Amino acid sequence: MFIVITLGLFSVFLANVVLGAFGGTQFMGDVGEMLVLFGASLAFVVVILQREAAAKNNNQTDT
Repeated sequence: MFIVITLGLFSVFLANVVLGAFGGTQFMGDVGEMLVLFGASLAFVVVILQREAAAKNNNQTDT
């Protein structure tokens, strides 16, 4: 679930950057852009920690 949130937030961030780079008007300001990127990073960290915990549990049950 968090991977979907990560991909969604990063897609919004990327779309905003691409629109700004090609001369269009950005739909977010600097603060909004920072918050979206922070949210994507936070959700990504949650995904990594969940996968580490799952891998650790799999290693403990295998031995």
